[in-house]
Amino acid sequence: MIIVLLLVDSLHFVFARLLLPYISPGVSAMYVLSVGTLEVGLFALIQRRLHLHVLKKHLWFFLGIGFLVASSTNINYEAVAFIDPGTASLLSEMTILFGLGLGLFWLRDKLTLTQLGGALVALVGVVIITFQPGDYLRIGSVLVLSSALMYALHAAIAKRYGGQIEFLDFFFFRLLCTSGFLLLFAVGRRALVWPSASTWAMLALVGTVDVVVSRTLYYVALRRLRMSIHSIVLTLSPVATICWSLLLFDVSPAPQQLLGGVAVILGVLVVTINQSQLKENVQSVSP
Repeated sequence: MIIVLLLVDSLHFVFARLLLPYISPGVSAMYVLSVGTLEVGLFALIQRRLHLHVLKKHLWFFLGIGFLVASSTNINYEAVAFIDPGTASLLSEMTILFGLGLGLFWLRDKLTLTQLGGALVALVGVVIITFQPGDYLRIGSVLVLSSALMYALHAAIAKRYGGQIEFLDFFFFRLLCTSGFLLLFAVGRRALVWPSASTWAMLALVGTVDVVVSRTLYYVALRRLRMSIHSIVLTLSPVATICWSLLLFDVSPAPQQLLGGVAVILGVLVVTINQSQLKENVQSVSP
């Protein structure tokens, strides 16, 4: 399961890049999420496990995380016009550190000196990747970092307020609200178009793999693994993304970008491994 999760999770920016020549980024993101929403909704209806009162009861919660995920996804699809998928995937690892920061300031978590050191190493890696000659690369880096922050904020809100919601209800209504906001974004920009038949085939494939399969495996693994181990596993995702980029586009991060990416991954690993050890120590001394 973990191997399959890594393979499909690493395809997010690759799929965005594949769709770029066929349809505008914001519109493609909307159609991809809509396909995923339709498939999950049909499954929930067949299983008779869809409860509309959950949406009504938690409307503001779903609107909030739907807006954040929609904005994050839209930005990711726009970013691949300025930055290669491998570098984008490396920068997206900052989601873990942003989540750590939100836990520190919002959920009142505590950090050790080792975790702070790991965070600083990762930030140095981001600086190495971002501040290079060429305005386009800087724009792409800033876009991915802002997307990572939004996704981390969504995760923190979902963790704090969505834990009691039945998984299928949570997943479907999150997708529904995300698709709704992406539709509003597309209409607001007057960019909404009807895809061609060949483009629809690609959108259906991406929606199935990148939304339904990927996010289902993500949440199943999250429930079966400790949060820290889950984060460590997903840290390997950029490696697979770089391989996909070489295979499909014959592009890879430059040496300076790879150096920054190694720093990001090492910093995130230091933080998550130390967090795992802290939890194990707490559990060992608990009565």
